[in-house]
Amino acid sequence: MDDLFKTSLEFEWDRGNGEKNWNLHKVKNKEAEEIFKDLIAIISLDTKHLKVELRWLLLGKTKSNRKLTVAFTKRNAKIRVISARDMNKKERKLYENQ
Repeated sequence: MDDLFKTSLEFEWDRGNGEKNWNLHKVKNKEAEEIFKDLIAIISLDTKHLKVELRWLLLGKTKSNRKLTVAFTKRNAKIRVISARDMNKKERKLYENQ
């Protein structure tokens, strides 16, 4: 994950995505940003969307121990969160068993 974040963690939020994450999953932007500081977060390439743009999935924990999955891309050296939601059962098991 270090290679992906060599620059400081700067976020760029699309108003629609921020509202969508709250309306669908009750995840606030700042809460989604917190998992990027999780030292044991798991990152993988989002292979379902490779034809659209290079995206990653990040499994991590917030300050309040909420386990989230965040899909994101990097644009102009900034992290652009596409979606943020609670981990599903499979993701939670993967995260907890690492």
